[in-house]
Amino acid sequence: MNEATKPADGVHAMVPRDQMSEGARKLRDTYAITPGAPLVQREFGFYSLERWRSEGLPADEPLHELFHYDPPGSHGLGQLGWCEAAFVPAFEEKVIEDRGEHEVVQDYAGRHVLYFKGRRQGFMPEYLEHPVRDMASWERDVKWRLDPSSPERYQDLEDRMAAAKAAAAQGMIITQNLIGGYMYLRSLIGPEHVLYAFHDQPELIHDCMKTWLELADAVITEHQKHVTIDELFLAEDICYNHGPLISPAMMREFLTPYYADLIRGLKARQIDPGRHLYLQIDTDGFAPPVMPVYQELGMDVMSPFEVAAGCDVVALGREYPDVAMFGGIDKRVLAQGKAAIDAMVERILPPMRERGGYIPTCDHGVPEEVALEDYIHYRERCVELGG
Repeated sequence: MNEATKPADGVHAMVPRDQMSEGARKLRDTYAITPGAPLVQREFGFYSLERWRSEGLPADEPLHELFHYDPPGSHGLGQLGWCEAAFVPAFEEKVIEDRGEHEVVQDYAGRHVLYFKGRRQGFMPEYLEHPVRDMASWERDVKWRLDPSSPERYQDLEDRMAAAKAAAAQGMIITQNLIGGYMYLRSLIGPEHVLYAFHDQPELIHDCMKTWLELADAVITEHQKHVTIDELFLAEDICYNHGPLISPAMMREFLTPYYADLIRGLKARQIDPGRHLYLQIDTDGFAPPVMPVYQELGMDVMSPFEVAAGCDVVALGREYPDVAMFGGIDKRVLAQGKAAIDAMVERILPPMRERGGYIPTCDHGVPEEVALEDYIHYRERCVELGG
């Protein structure tokens, strides 16, 4: 099939702009870092809905209408984990210890978690133990759950790919989202023990990452038989409030070689070989120290730029003009009233719209401290300043 005969179906060739959905056009302009383009209107997520309903928000109120969100411009392929590894089968969820007012539960990711008895949502649980402690526990309990040949991984492939092709036909950005290497290792070994494991058990870390790569590469290969992928989204969370949890040198030793191999294979298999592959990195915390490392891999997009950790999208937008930036709206300020909200959005939105490549969202889920009236005011200002 030569270039002239390729159907412009979003898979073999890009859909013409006039055939794209409104959400797809706006989002593609953002990814292209188009100066002055109208800002995409959307949100990171919510922890505030229960409060808002007590303040009069109807349970069936369409949030996209009330808050003036844009229609979706992307379509996620999934199947490769998010905050936890993509286990098939998942661990059995069961109570393993009764502690009176509390109970210890084995969750679907194999972790032992301390909960209030009868209540497992609405608070940060305490993780007591993770499934991987050494090479023996990795191979006995975990590694086989990441087998890329497991037929259960592909049982609904036909339906999922039909939905992806329909989204591609509207010009939507087809995103392969997956758990990033650091988040994956942390979910397996635990946030403290994984730091020791990088030093004490490097062979274990590399075997975990080889398994991550083999699974991701196999699943993405199946997806690429049906669609061209526009974006690789790594859910990483590698930073804390003062910077990365491991050094850039450790990232280059234990993470980025596997990312590079995955990206290389993905690009080589594209049905539309000329399509640009966007790379998005998602991490909380103070992200600037790791941005150069991800740029070595070709990072195009980063999110969500946590303000409490010191991230300033206006300053970083000037420093990294070729990186699209999503987030950077201080969730704490949304709880401080209209004057504080006005000062924040008037400082951030005009220069970032002029720059291009920016989506204003909260730097994490909207907290329950935010009043509905104030959030509506914030959204009205976003629409006013975002065009």
